[in-house]
Order: sequence, then C-alpha cells, then structure tokens
Amino acid sequence: QVQLVESGGGLVQAGGSLRLSCAASGDIFFINVMSWHRQAPGKQRELVAAITSGGSTNYADSVKGRFAISRDSAKSTVYLQMNSLKPEDTAVYYCNVFKGSTGLDYWGQGTQVTVSS
Repeated sequence: QVQLVESGGGLVQAGGSLRLSCAASGDIFFINVMSWHRQAPGKQRELVAAITSGGSTNYADSVKGRFAISRDSAKSTVYLQMNSLKPEDTAVYYCNVFKGSTGLDYWGQGTQVTVSS
C-alpha cells in the first residue's frame, strides 16, 4: 500500500502561482510514474502532468508552458508548480502513483485549487 498526502492548494487570482506537493509513504519502492490529475465540477478527471522514475515528463496541452512537474525521489515527493493560473484551472487536483511491479496505482485525497478572475 502507498499513502499519498497532498498539500498546497488554495485560492489565487488569475495570473498567480501555486505549488502543489504530494508526499508518498508506505510501500514506495519501484514507483514508476508519479502524476497529477484534476477534476472540475461536472467534468471527467483528466491528466495534468506526469513524471517517470527516469525524469521524463508529459503535460496536457492546456498547461504546457505554465505548469512544471518535478520529483524528489529521496523524499518520495512530487511537485506541481503552477504559474499563470487561469480560472479554467479551477479543480480538485489529485496525486497518483503507479507501481509497475504490481500494476497498481494509488490516489491522494485531492486538494482544491480555485482561480478567481
């Protein structure tokens, strides 16, 4: 089992920045991919950004150039730096980790990000 604790959400004006953190604990060995997803009211959950154990990253088109995902393997923590925030970025942001050794993935409890216009 992997436990995930997210932090860093909040209310920010458009154009502002926030940094989300997700700390993993428990069976953290062989975590292959750490990622951030978001779900806005009435919409499906979508991938925002992902980073592999090798450092490769992938971003949704809507956040490219504004968001940056990073990973501190020593702390088993993944970050999402969000800049130039827009009202349409408003959502609950969820952390996810995937372990290739078991084929299982785990979700955090979510953190609310609200961007006011």
